[in-house]
Amino acid sequence: MAALTVLAPVTGTVVDVSEVDDPVFAAGLVGPGLAIEPDGVRGTEAVAPIAGKIVKLHPHAFVVQHDDGRAVLVHLGIDTVKLGGEGFTTHVSEGDVVQRGTVLVTWDPAAVRDGGKSAVCPVVALEASADVVDALAQVGTAVEHGEDLLTWA
Repeated sequence: MAALTVLAPVTGTVVDVSEVDDPVFAAGLVGPGLAIEPDGVRGTEAVAPIAGKIVKLHPHAFVVQHDDGRAVLVHLGIDTVKLGGEGFTTHVSEGDVVQRGTVLVTWDPAAVRDGGKSAVCPVVALEASADVVDALAQVGTAVEHGEDLLTWA
């Protein structure tokens, strides 16, 4: 299987996923990856990190599955499911086939923070082992949505 490059879904600052304030993501239980603390102004668009099919879509989270079966989960904030979709606008539907960089959701990370929730966005290679996923972006650096974030061998 060819290496798969995973793009940053939002604009912001790269965070080690182990620092995410959620035990499931921090422990890598759903898979390895990175997280992004979104920019409050420029981090409002969440784009497809890989090309593929939208296999799961909630206002606050989505999973894109590549043709080869690998899937990437993006979660927009922590505990944002409790917002009931308020402040999130989806632009695609489950089953849609999307290209890398397609805008999937728009949201307001600043409003999420103002509401007392974390806006950090885990980007996870679902069910992958940590030894096949490598960071392309350094923790603490800024990324633009659509820039290379991870590689999945």
